Amino acid sequence: MSHHPSRLATALQGARDGIPLLGGYVPVSLSFGLVASQAGFSTWEAAVISVLIYAGASQFLFVGMVAAGSPLWLVVVLTLLINVRHVVYGPNLAALLPRSRHWPWLMHGLTDQVFALALTRLPEVDERQRFGWFLGAALMAWAVWVVGTVVGAVAGEAVTAFWPLLGEIMPFALPALFLTMTAPRFVGLRWSLALGATILIAMTLSLVGASNIAIPLAAACGALCFYAVRFAPGRRL
Repeated sequence: MSHHPSRLATALQGARDGIPLLGGYVPVSLSFGLVASQAGFSTWEAAVISVLIYAGASQFLFVGMVAAGSPLWLVVVLTLLINVRHVVYGPNLAALLPRSRHWPWLMHGLTDQVFALALTRLPEVDERQRFGWFLGAALMAWAVWVVGTVVGAVAGEAVTAFWPLLGEIMPFALPALFLTMTAPRFVGLRWSLALGATILIAMTLSLVGASNIAIPLAAACGALCFYAVRFAPGRRL
């Protein structure tokens, strides 16, 4: 009789595989905690935002717009636009994950970096162990993000005062990590065209003075490009 690791063992493996994510999560979560604190949010409010929203760029957008007095409906709309990229993430991971009634709430842990990690590692994991693996990786990343937010809110100013350069490079840690982990996928036509369209549209909108909507609209167009290529008849992907 073959022995299969327990769900706890596979979850721990997922957490171990997710350790490289800390290189991006720690500095950016510290940065968010600091930004939230400077915008007038208390430490516990910043922590709640990271627990409930947990969406990286959307959190920075949220605290900035709330601090500026923007209407709630506009905050919600722009947050949804920024996260439209999940329209691409979900279907791509669905093919690799077993069916489970727990996915609706567990998908709260799906971030850019967890997606990139799962896309790379899940094909190498036994199908019966994939749920536990994803659970471990997602929970580890979420916990680190929340802890980093709290530390940033409490001591972020002291840290950046001691290392001024850190405050300049922290916001770029997550995008750099995401590109590093997903770069091998860009050899495919769908991924390459989606990435190229996203970059081109974002740059064009920024150059014409529409930088506030450049990222969400570029993400939406990239997602549409991804699916348009996928379903084009006779197209080799």
